[in-house]
Amino acid sequence: MHLMIPYASALGEEARHCLRELTLPNLSALLGRLVAEPELLGEDEYSLNTAQELALARLRGLPAATALPTAAWLREQTRPRDGQAWALLTPLHLSVGTDQVTALGPRHLALDEAEARAFFAALAPLFPADEGWACEFLAPDQWLVAHPSLDALPSASLERVLDRSVSSWMPEARALRLLQNEIQLMLHGLPLNAAREARGALALNSVWISGCGIGRGQVLPAELQQEFGLREPLLSGDWPAWMEAWRALDAGPLAALLRASATQPVRLTLCGERHARSWAGTPAQGWRKLRQALLPPSADATLTLEAL
Repeated sequence: MHLMIPYASALGEEARHCLRELTLPNLSALLGRLVAEPELLGEDEYSLNTAQELALARLRGLPAATALPTAAWLREQTRPRDGQAWALLTPLHLSVGTDQVTALGPRHLALDEAEARAFFAALAPLFPADEGWACEFLAPDQWLVAHPSLDALPSASLERVLDRSVSSWMPEARALRLLQNEIQLMLHGLPLNAAREARGALALNSVWISGCGIGRGQVLPAELQQEFGLREPLLSGDWPAWMEAWRALDAGPLAALLRASATQPVRLTLCGERHARSWAGTPAQGWRKLRQALLPPSADATLTLEAL
């Protein structure tokens, strides 16, 4: 059994305050019982890929590279691997302020499927099939395009830019910059956007291009369980909701993992804004089992999470 928890920690005083206020008894017990693996994945909060993406790459048997094919991996959840270089286009509203441009993501646009398909279809002239392009609609907030020129182009993960300034994350690859500019020009002045603005909705004026590359690596282990309850409150800065989501994780999946650790090998991976780390253990035997029963081990969950 392997439990992975992304968005487990974040930088900033609000996150630190929340972590110090939280009491997570089952997480503390697991951290005391399991052994930390030596490898700390991720460098800092400025890495193009999130710590969770690096942890998933490692589970696929791949190194923590600068260009992970996360778009192809997303596609493979519902379609067979096809050897094409895919990229994920995420619809955005770029909000221009006095001192920064902020990426407002899909939850701000609230596209339904029909509207999202209409926008994606309006961009089709940029991706001609006779020039080697392919397009696939996965969901209102997940549009895929494929072309050989997209293979292994470094780009920042979508999670790095949502509700944040995009200035530090704009793509360095010229091909991606040109494609993003062409898409923005195509979106400007679309009747679809005029209709949105007429009803008071935000215009869809850009996309974020991420996860470029050909799908590679092995499939994720069947035992992997990913819990995403912390994602939305963290990305939206709803710290009370993030704390409640943490309490729910501790009472649910983490409690289940703690129970399972008594009878089977288990693994826990926590992913923060900078780093991901795993802990593993096997059921205690003999004297160690008796000692754990008499003196249940525990570790400081707050310090562990703050380090991520």
